[in-house]
Amino acid sequence: MESYLNENFGDVKPKNSSEEALQRWRKLCWIVKNRKRRFRFTANLSKRFEAEAIRRSNQEKFRVAVLVSQAALQFIHGLTLSSDYDAPEEVKAAGFQICADELGSIVEGHDVKKLKIHGGVENIAAKLSTSIVDGIPTSEHLINERKHIYGINKFTETPARGFWVFVWEALQDTTLMILAICALVSLAIGITVEGWPKGAYDGLGIVLSILLVVFVTATSDYKQSLQFRDLDKEKKKIMVQVTRDGLRQKISIFDLLPGDIVHLAIGDQVPADGLFISGFSVLINESSLTGESEPVNVNAANPFLLSGTKVQDGSCKMLVTTVGMRTQWGKLMATLSEGGDDETPLQVKLNGVATIIGKVGLYFAVVTFAVLVQGLFSRKLQEGTWIWSGDDAREMLEFFAIAVTIVVVAVPEGLPLAVTLSLAFAMKKMMNDKALVRHLAACETMGSSTCICSDKTGTLTSNHMTVVKTCICEEIKEVSSFSESNNFRSAVPESAVKILLQSIFNNTGGEVVNNKDNKIEILGTPTETALLEFGLLLGGDFQAEQKASKIVKVEPFNSAKKRMGVVIEFPEGGFRVHCKGASEIILAACDKVIGSDGDVVPLDEPTTNHLKNTIEQFASEALRTLCLAYMDMGTDFSVDSPLPLKGYTCIGIVGIKDPVRPGVKESVAICKSAGVTVRMVTGDNINTAKAIAKEIGILTDNGIAIEGPEFREKSEEELHVLIPKIQVMARSSPMDKHTLVKQLRTTFGEVVAVTGDGTNDAPALHEADIGLAMGIAGTEVAKESADVIILDDNFSTIVTVAKWGRSVYINIQKFVQFQLTVNVVALIVNFSSACLTGNAPLTAVQLLWVNMIMDTLGALALATEPPNDDLMKRSPIGRKGNFISNVMWRNILGQSVYQFVIIWYLQTSGKAVFHLDGPDSELILNTLIFNSFVFCQVFNEISSREMEKINVLRGILKNHVFVAVLSCTIIFQIVIVEFLGNFASTCPLTLQQWFVSVCFGFLGMPIAAALKLIPVGSN
Repeated sequence: MESYLNENFGDVKPKNSSEEALQRWRKLCWIVKNRKRRFRFTANLSKRFEAEAIRRSNQEKFRVAVLVSQAALQFIHGLTLSSDYDAPEEVKAAGFQICADELGSIVEGHDVKKLKIHGGVENIAAKLSTSIVDGIPTSEHLINERKHIYGINKFTETPARGFWVFVWEALQDTTLMILAICALVSLAIGITVEGWPKGAYDGLGIVLSILLVVFVTATSDYKQSLQFRDLDKEKKKIMVQVTRDGLRQKISIFDLLPGDIVHLAIGDQVPADGLFISGFSVLINESSLTGESEPVNVNAANPFLLSGTKVQDGSCKMLVTTVGMRTQWGKLMATLSEGGDDETPLQVKLNGVATIIGKVGLYFAVVTFAVLVQGLFSRKLQEGTWIWSGDDAREMLEFFAIAVTIVVVAVPEGLPLAVTLSLAFAMKKMMNDKALVRHLAACETMGSSTCICSDKTGTLTSNHMTVVKTCICEEIKEVSSFSESNNFRSAVPESAVKILLQSIFNNTGGEVVNNKDNKIEILGTPTETALLEFGLLLGGDFQAEQKASKIVKVEPFNSAKKRMGVVIEFPEGGFRVHCKGASEIILAACDKVIGSDGDVVPLDEPTTNHLKNTIEQFASEALRTLCLAYMDMGTDFSVDSPLPLKGYTCIGIVGIKDPVRPGVKESVAICKSAGVTVRMVTGDNINTAKAIAKEIGILTDNGIAIEGPEFREKSEEELHVLIPKIQVMARSSPMDKHTLVKQLRTTFGEVVAVTGDGTNDAPALHEADIGLAMGIAGTEVAKESADVIILDDNFSTIVTVAKWGRSVYINIQKFVQFQLTVNVVALIVNFSSACLTGNAPLTAVQLLWVNMIMDTLGALALATEPPNDDLMKRSPIGRKGNFISNVMWRNILGQSVYQFVIIWYLQTSGKAVFHLDGPDSELILNTLIFNSFVFCQVFNEISSREMEKINVLRGILKNHVFVAVLSCTIIFQIVIVEFLGNFASTCPLTLQQWFVSVCFGFLGMPIAAALKLIPVGSN
């Protein structure tokens, strides 16, 4: 079966599956009872085509807009333009001078002419009653007026489906419809022949069973939909930095309004349409909106920013002009949200299993019906009469209903849906464990992972950074408190402190601002925050330093260059470059240093060696090192020129402490015991990386630590030998990480999970089997490329995700094992009985109840089992493990044989054993068979909790869902047998008969335990 599934249903990958693969498996699934239900959690391909068409249209529209705006620029240059635009009265009455449509046409149409007519960005801000410095006022009345005139930043979503929609969808089941028709015909014939109410029992029994199945199914599906809806809300939560009332604050992207001043940095998503106010080196990637991969320069000449695009480089302030469904991104997202997630490989495989079993079931159903009908004809032939009575018609109808019900039981529609149920349950629980799953397939794949490539900073370490050591004026000093910082300042020449503070406060991607509580807050990455905090400890003033000079050029930090720089212009004239970054790289660019007396001196060999030794000393103490440098440029600097690469003066080296996160060492040990290799991939110094890797158990005596530049130089043959031994890669670029991941996946067949937080990590996150983005330190670009967002940036959470992934995979295996056992036994019992005795012991109503036990209720009980620690003591499944394993086949076949023997024994010897005679003997025997069969499933469900371990009762009471499902099944079984005899074709049993039925079921548990002792070969 596995080879058939791989051949026909194995094209769908955990991510980035082709449209052809998604179409192909759908065509192969032709035995489907309920298309709406079976394909509910699969991608809506038609909506995706629609979204792609919108993208192509956008690409053409924006290309034309850019060409028109360029032509307009040339035409209007030097002209005085007058405006005949007059805002609508409603807009004026609310205190604004420009309407939403006019704003939309300026930005979306890249209309330079209109922008100039309205007086440029500052005048547009004035017309929006906002300040480009202080932002919008936040009084409730003014905010509501703004919302009323310009709308809110939300796009139209498909309305939530109510419970009755799911009831209606559950009724779309073809087999249930046929059974409903059979029930109606049975009602008509029964009432005609036997009158009311006796003649109505059979028909009403089927109707009530159908309603029970429909309502239980609908309830389960409705609860799943609520879970997915909650998770979708979490996925869309994006926070942005804005200035309102002159104070910096973080707000939800959904709370943005036209007039807001938004601060964007590298890796951010542009949250609404808007205009560029100020910034440096801004490159915007518009591929998500237009499909165009070439980034666009945004500046004062081309100030248009479009919602949904990504900041690829630089930082800026923007004025929000258009929000929500008035933007092209809003329209695109409204369509994309209906496209749904790709189906997971396990869903597709189980659709394949359902199709195979469905074909077998259909064959059995047709043969069973033919045998039963042939038996009726034979009886008529023996009686020598061909007169057909109402009873004969009802019997024929019952045969047909049994055949249809065999198809109901045989087509395990619940298999693929059990995957969704298990994933929904796991995703909800993982959310509580600080992991947000963006793509369903990631849950499955994480359980198979064999390798985790983790960042160091913020994932293995705590990301709470502080400057603890410095080497300034060639002297190493410790910094640990406010009082010591005063001693530090007095011990360093004032000229050196002055240039150090100028470097810290100007050459930064962070800011010191007043937050909404009017308290000082440091914003930026943990490294920037640590430096700014150090600057404040030294008595520096961020605002004063920034006002003292003018920043004219910024080169943001780049993972490839490992440095960032700014050019400042002094009021009296002249330029200075400040540069900081990886210590050895910046130091190599220096030829001078600030000496012990504060004067600039040439950087000779002894001093260079002293600084290099200092870097190594700091790194060996697991400190992150940065080198700060500057260069005076005189007056001949052009903003278009790149920053110089040589000739700097070294200000000093800082050592930043970033302690290891609590619990990381234990988590790495758990990964090792689970057969998962952990590799550290960091941009940090190799000595720092090695010190931390040894501390937490990643770097062992047999492992290799290598630097990115050295790794890049290796040939394919050398990499083949080297990669399995690599445990630490330091000073790595994003492309090094991408190469490592690709090699591990393709050459070594590993299932690779990769962490990332920066914009440049996107290719590696995309290439990996599971991309894990950091929720706190991660950029929006990284999160967009990831499959799972680690909300607390903690490596221990990654281990929790792996545990849940394994749990999902094994839970679904348990459910498949349980369901296939019921399938096999129900099919063989009814088929063999029909062939050998001429009647079926399980009626349509009874089979519907059995179907519900194994389908919806079975999925609820087994697919929602929480993970245990033992899961992380077994080897990973990897890329090539068979889903239906030899262990499962052993359990299925062994349990099926036992159950069939019991049912067959009751059928052939039951009357003699229980001394049944009289008119009701057949009914009592069939009730006994039905009751024993159901209790076999109840105890088999318990045995299925563990596929290889004998102790199946461990932790059973902690799984409240399992206990509730089992209790409901037993209670309802008692009700069916004792009180619903007329509808379910049962009769009350004696205590002895109940005891024997339960014992037959219970005996399945020791049988299951004995089966687990039989060794089976590998998959």
